[in-house]
Amino acid sequence: MTLTVSPSRMVQELRRRSLRPATRPGPELISLAAGDPDFATPEHISQALADALAAGATHYAHSQGDPELRAALAENMTEVAGRTIGASQVSITHGASGALAAAILALVDPGTKVIIPEPTYSLYADLTWMAGGEVAFVRHQPDLHLDLDGIEAAAPGARMVIICNPCNPTGAVYGEDELEDLAQIAEEHDLLVVSDEPYDHIIFDGVEFVSALEVSALADRLLYVNTFSKTYAMTGWRIGWVAGPQEVVDAVTVVHRTINGPLNSAVQQAALAALTEPSDAPERMRREYQARRDIVSRMVANVPGLDLVQPEGSFYAFIRYGSLEPEVPAVDVVARALDQGVAVRAGSEFGPGGEGCVRIAFSTGRERLIEGMERLLGILEEIAEPE
Repeated sequence: MTLTVSPSRMVQELRRRSLRPATRPGPELISLAAGDPDFATPEHISQALADALAAGATHYAHSQGDPELRAALAENMTEVAGRTIGASQVSITHGASGALAAAILALVDPGTKVIIPEPTYSLYADLTWMAGGEVAFVRHQPDLHLDLDGIEAAAPGARMVIICNPCNPTGAVYGEDELEDLAQIAEEHDLLVVSDEPYDHIIFDGVEFVSALEVSALADRLLYVNTFSKTYAMTGWRIGWVAGPQEVVDAVTVVHRTINGPLNSAVQQAALAALTEPSDAPERMRREYQARRDIVSRMVANVPGLDLVQPEGSFYAFIRYGSLEPEVPAVDVVARALDQGVAVRAGSEFGPGGEGCVRIAFSTGRERLIEGMERLLGILEEIAEPE
């Protein structure tokens, strides 16, 4: 008898709803699709890994994460927040993705409503659906900042709101006033606020970045998520963290250790070096990303019918070529781009408000970035809808 395998309803639901790509572009393509820095991890971090291995860091780590690393992160966050965050309130995770997955599975029951301002990182909705939760999308304002009235309208009956700041895919950096207003809504409706801030060191034009950690009104209802991936070009190392109220972090830790177990011991030692040893690498990378952002902005500005809200942070540009019901859907634009040898992401992947857009990542070198943009813009120029 042939074994019959029927995927769970969760898998079937994800396949039906999610637009996240299942594979990465091959080397034959110019990839403007992946948020993966083209920079090498700074040498002192890689050396710290080698040193840790040589010193015997080859055994299981603490299930919540290396105590020294958690203490260093807690100290940094305490300085940012202006209030004490203890090491016990920090859990080391399998990248920010591991933190988000553990958080949502720990806190979202079937039927739980989760507010997701969008366009935003598509993993938030996918994880909510995995947990059996209900996604309440709230479209951003035209300037791609938070629609606080929309969030407030969606708040009754919700348990959580998830934001990405700076935002993937738009590059918007939410201001202090927005975060303060969000905190007030969260207080009135008893919402947990999950703030995912992996691009917090990639900010352009002197824009002031305010972490949700700095908003005192969020202190008791903030679950903060971050990663070493973007700031230190450590995407493949898979190490991030989550911090928040003790009881919330404890619940997240239970799920994370059940799914993942403890993280690689030597990698945690390398992450400690990234955090504590001075380096100009993050700033050098930030300057290069800003230069690439400027290249993309100039190229888009030369094509009639396209609209780009200037990214204030991250390394993404969200290019609008049409309406929310364009003649050519975003997934078809992606397919056309692949035919021309360039990989991009469909705006509709990031929420309903992303239809009529494509996201490009300027995390690749200038020469390939320019060539990829020329190919993409040739397609968009043909299909762009006049304003």
